[in-house]
Amino acid sequence: MKAILILFVALAITSRTGLAATSADSADSGKPNVVIILADDLGIGDVSSFNENSAWETPNIDKLAARGRSFTDAHTSAALCTPTRYGILTGRYSWRTTLKKSGYDGYSNPLIDNDRFTIAELFRDHGYNTSLIGKWHLGLSWQFQGKKEVRFDDKTRRVIDFSKPISNGPEEHGFMYSYGTMASLSSPPFVYVENSQPTSIPEETSVNYDEKAFWRKGPLGKDFKHANTLPNLANRSAEYIKDQAGSNKPFFLYCALTAPHAPIIPTTEFIGKSNTSAYGDFVLMVDEAVGQIVDAITGDSRLENTLIFFTSDNGQSPRADFDDDELPLAGHNGSYIYRGKKFDIYEGGHRVPFIASWPGKIEEGSSSDETICTVDFMATAADLLGARLPGTAAEDSYSIVPALTQERLESPIREATVMHSSDGRFAIRKGDWKLILWAGSGGWAYPATEEDMKGLPKFQLYNLKKDPSEKSNLVSRNPKRVKELKALLEKYIVDGRSTPGAPQKNDGSERWAELEWMD
Repeated sequence: MKAILILFVALAITSRTGLAATSADSADSGKPNVVIILADDLGIGDVSSFNENSAWETPNIDKLAARGRSFTDAHTSAALCTPTRYGILTGRYSWRTTLKKSGYDGYSNPLIDNDRFTIAELFRDHGYNTSLIGKWHLGLSWQFQGKKEVRFDDKTRRVIDFSKPISNGPEEHGFMYSYGTMASLSSPPFVYVENSQPTSIPEETSVNYDEKAFWRKGPLGKDFKHANTLPNLANRSAEYIKDQAGSNKPFFLYCALTAPHAPIIPTTEFIGKSNTSAYGDFVLMVDEAVGQIVDAITGDSRLENTLIFFTSDNGQSPRADFDDDELPLAGHNGSYIYRGKKFDIYEGGHRVPFIASWPGKIEEGSSSDETICTVDFMATAADLLGARLPGTAAEDSYSIVPALTQERLESPIREATVMHSSDGRFAIRKGDWKLILWAGSGGWAYPATEEDMKGLPKFQLYNLKKDPSEKSNLVSRNPKRVKELKALLEKYIVDGRSTPGAPQKNDGSERWAELEWMD
């Protein structure tokens, strides 16, 4: 019976070619199928099994946790969408690219170089069917209508020819099938793209400036309805899994959900279900989507040997609260006990829910405080496949297989972990200690402005074991610790990698304006 690995990531993928695998190859080798489901902007405190004070229950995600292992010290490599997704697919920190801060929109050029090895190519080259269903958000190449331009959302855009296929998207990076959005649900153009071809030609532009159900102005496809996107992706993911169950090849599915990222638009049957706010209702809608996809696997005996990872691309968005007090009054904190939210270098920006479930391999109902990162999927996949990664790939990825299958580890998996904020500010974590190379949040949370940071120390140092909420800056008391961590981060930057191996080059300038602390 074919073994299944499912990588669930909280909350993308195509290629035309792949290595042939016979039925005997799949059955005898025990190659696992792999599904990554990634939630979008789901905070660690939004999942009830991670937050005893959650204002709602997430029964489907909690059931997944009961079947496997919850990781309480899991992180994204960045505190926002695009950089995290780059790291998931490449095993490399996104700040090594030309994208040193912020993220992408639906008109952005490709971020992944064509010669950059990806996790989808790894699986494809080992005989897998590979697929993306969901949000890409890593840039691509549209074809345009000559030099025509249109202005909306305070930007001048070239007019896209939606009758022609895209290039430099999922298909060029190892995915044999893809369907989904090219950016966030708030960013135009609002069209689905299937196997590099837009599924409809927009005849109108859409705009919604409602504060909670916000999306920007831009082209809207005939078959694209914002409120139906999440159910559409869940349905297609479940159907893909059912179709693949009968295949003689293993499969890799990266399901990148578009929620609960804004626009916050729960469908009718979920309105009021959380008894808190529209955001709470939307989270429960995400939970339902996760349950639908998991049920497609657990309901088929051919897929019984299943490893599932569930996580998110960053912390809860500040848009979840807006200017009201609905969630705080309900006693709910989407960042749980942690400081900050999406965009911020503080824990709430990048510490995320993370669950791994694999019957017979991972102890049910267990937990781990091992520090792991979403860049680790690449090396983990290679470990599971018995594959050796090229020296020019996955420069920041460590295999977390030992943390999945062993109760306790003799030594940490990662030497240290680097995080990056939306403003391009760095933090490095080693053991209990976290050094932030900036005076503020590096994002939206206080302190964010020059006025906010006036008089504050240049750096921040926290002992997360004693102070998980990052309230007590110990930078002045531990100069040796600051020096050690700063030197290690500088080494990671200069070496072009944080894993053992030959030094590699970063893309763009080797020394950036934001790195004045290296001098």
